[in-house]
Amino acid sequence: MLSLVLWLVQLVLALLFAGVGFMKITQRHKRLAENLRWPEDFPPATVKLIGILEVLAAVGLVVPEATGTLPLLTPVAASGLTVLMALAIFVHMRRGERNRIALAAILMVLSLLVALGRFGVFG
Repeated sequence: MLSLVLWLVQLVLALLFAGVGFMKITQRHKRLAENLRWPEDFPPATVKLIGILEVLAAVGLVVPEATGTLPLLTPVAASGLTVLMALAIFVHMRRGERNRIALAAILMVLSLLVALGRFGVFG
């Protein structure tokens, strides 16, 4: 049962982060700043790097565990997303964007759940 829950969470996170990461990679910085607002505080290269990390983490959430090739990379990817979302919470707090903190916190908790579950903390 736990494995099924982890897989569902992994797939949802992977789809979400692949989508938003791809958006950050492909869209112009000005458009991202208009739509998301926070990118206006960061250089375009930093926003692209965040997008690349999100896409790589999305792949890491699914492929290693699904193929059995270096499955340790799955909880490592989830841990990276946990840190990334903690930093996102900090950015949104600093910018006074309280309405955006809840989503980042939910994604952080879900990423942490996958990391702990795949590291074997739950048994």
